[in-house]
Amino acid sequence: MKADHNPVYLRRVAEAVAGFRTAFQEYLNLHVESSGVDTLRGLAPAVFPRAGADAGEIGSAASRVALAAGRACAAPGLTQTYITVQGHPKPVDPIAAWRTVSLPKPLLEPGDVLDSADQMLGRLEAMAWKAEAELPPTTGVEAMHPTIWGAAKRLWPDGHYRLAVQSAAERLTGQLRTRTGLANLDATNLYEKAFTAKRPLLLWPGDPADRSVSSMINGLAKYAPGVNMTIRNTATHDDTELTAQEALERLAALSLLARWIDECQDAADQAGS
Repeated sequence: MKADHNPVYLRRVAEAVAGFRTAFQEYLNLHVESSGVDTLRGLAPAVFPRAGADAGEIGSAASRVALAAGRACAAPGLTQTYITVQGHPKPVDPIAAWRTVSLPKPLLEPGDVLDSADQMLGRLEAMAWKAEAELPPTTGVEAMHPTIWGAAKRLWPDGHYRLAVQSAAERLTGQLRTRTGLANLDATNLYEKAFTAKRPLLLWPGDPADRSVSSMINGLAKYAPGVNMTIRNTATHDDTELTAQEALERLAALSLLARWIDECQDAADQAGS
């Protein structure tokens, strides 16, 4: 996911801008603004140290602003918040140019910096709202089987839906190989051998003579290989991207299979019980 579409990142940047604004205001509190023709406004610094202000305290405050400015440096570019200054060839970054308020011929006034920071905060908030609205749907996804969502969740937020499905299917297949000991079988043969209705390695619990149990045994013999072929194989061999809805439905099918596998017993264990 691109940074400017990530609401978490946008809010972190907004926090950095708020920190910059606070530090800059504290720096200004140690100064007085120049005003009027007597101070040659536009030539003299926009602010001067307040009478009695400690030079060391001013230096420490300036260091805090500089650090905060570094943390918030992405905000002007993200929000396109720049200031046009007459006679200056390019728009001015109000965060990077904060220090000019205390230098001769300042590019910016204190109010320019504070107003720009407020504008950035508002724009970042609006961008975060928009980014949240555009996030792929996650309703119900986190509640899927942990094997499935655990494999898909790092890819899902970035919109890599096909890869999320493929990763989840491969994770489930790997766990099935470990459980059955059939590490050398390809996925298709693995699912067929594990759930074959004749001599399955994994068996639905209960009396096979019971109609519901028998239905689950026979159904898994078809469903498990079918899910592998229609979901895992297609996600692996066809690089066509899936929509969020298409991927969500495939993950749900995998999640259901994963839960049923959890409920199955090893056929050898059930025979001996």
